[in-house]
Amino acid sequence: MYAVKVDSSPVIKVTTAKHEVSYAVNGSLMNPLEGFYATLAGCAGVFAKKACKEMGISPDGISIDCKPFAGPGGPLTLAKFKTEVRFPEGFSAEQKARVLDAIANCAVKEIVAMGPEIAFSVTEA
Repeated sequence: MYAVKVDSSPVIKVTTAKHEVSYAVNGSLMNPLEGFYATLAGCAGVFAKKACKEMGISPDGISIDCKPFAGPGGPLTLAKFKTEVRFPEGFSAEQKARVLDAIANCAVKEIVAMGPEIAFSVTEA
């Protein structure tokens, strides 16, 4: 479960049983939309590391840059999410391809790309 206690500060803290994430509405921290984009970028990193581990190679030196592009509906519509990966010296073409494929299939991206029907509900407890 994810929980939020709302107060008058600009900070929003989301907690789970094990972790806490903070956002802000005044620019001092990421806002939740920026957090969503950061989650996509983080997922790319996780899947790059997993691919390297499966191949028995170090992920050290891999650099991943991600950039969201708004759609025709403005900044709240995501039309494209570009991920660019730079590899250190020593990665073979096959190793690069495996890492790129893993990143392309990260779990968060797959959820977004598949556009599953999600039933959202907001009720008073």
